Amino acid sequence: MSQSVNLTNRQQQVLWATIRHYIATAEPVGSEALVKDYNLSVSSATIRNAMAALEKGGLLFQPHTSAGRVPSDSGYRTYVDQLIVPSNNLTQQVAHLLNDRLNSEDWSFEALLRGAAQILATVSGYITLITTPQTRTSHLRHVQLVPVDARRVMLIFVTDSYETQSALIELPPFADAAELDSDLLERELQILSNFLNSQLRGRAIAELATLDWSELDREFERYADLLRTILVELTRRSQPPAPTQIVISGLAEVLRQPEFSELQQVQTIIHLLEEEQHQLVPLIFERSDLLHPSNSEKPRKRVTIRIGAENPLKPMRTCTLISSTYHKDSVPVGSVGVLGPTRMVYENAIALVEAAADYLSEALSTQPSS
Repeated sequence: MSQSVNLTNRQQQVLWATIRHYIATAEPVGSEALVKDYNLSVSSATIRNAMAALEKGGLLFQPHTSAGRVPSDSGYRTYVDQLIVPSNNLTQQVAHLLNDRLNSEDWSFEALLRGAAQILATVSGYITLITTPQTRTSHLRHVQLVPVDARRVMLIFVTDSYETQSALIELPPFADAAELDSDLLERELQILSNFLNSQLRGRAIAELATLDWSELDREFERYADLLRTILVELTRRSQPPAPTQIVISGLAEVLRQPEFSELQQVQTIIHLLEEEQHQLVPLIFERSDLLHPSNSEKPRKRVTIRIGAENPLKPMRTCTLISSTYHKDSVPVGSVGVLGPTRMVYENAIALVEAAADYLSEALSTQPSS
């Protein structure tokens, strides 16, 4: 999870220009290049000082002593969270492209997935990954909150298939904790359990992440954080089996990137895509991300962005994965993502993924029920 980095306006300008230049050239960036190519209206010495401060803050680094600087994963994270806006024009262009080239009325949904993957790979230059829709959906039958001690509660829930799961959850700190004795806690948790059952029974568990708790009764306000934790646990613990297929396109495109010029790097990526899809699927289609739409402090619809070392799988730690869920009747059933080097045109990749997810959601809503 990223932390907000406080930069001066000058440092923001220099970081933005450095990353843009590195994305375009794949070469370490020096102050002279920024003076020449960007209208920063300051001297080369001022830019060098700003770059030195950014390096000290861990946002840039020097690959070699005599070289210019390149962005770190933290630098890209700050760039994504604070310095860019996804391209609305590109979102609209891709939406038109998908509608023009694909036929959602006459094609099977699998054919639409393959067509969309090819278009995204061609436009982005990155690997496109789209999970086939997950049609098996668990519904909630019963939920119960049982106090364990003064700090913890046991969440127990039962699905419509009578599968039972449980999880220990830390209670949030209460301002009047001294007055909240065990009997009162038990009574309040029972009332909260009754409320949850009245609101959630029969709902698809995948749908819970989209519920609005803003009108929660005043008596339950103290449990707002607990409710959010409960929803995370319900969605995470009820993940269905991994879809049997990920539609993959664009490997040839991404091999043109200099980051993939080494054979070993290419082999590890290919092995992951072909042999280890069961590890890859949860990263692309993780529905609990809907509660935290991205690592950014500015949520961008349904986009999740994992940069470099933020990816748990070793072959992906020189890559960025940007993904977004697509839906059927407001329930997330699959995901579309792009995988490329961390030296990625982020604002374009975000726009592409959002456009494709919206298109697939709309197309799936028009598909006849099986």
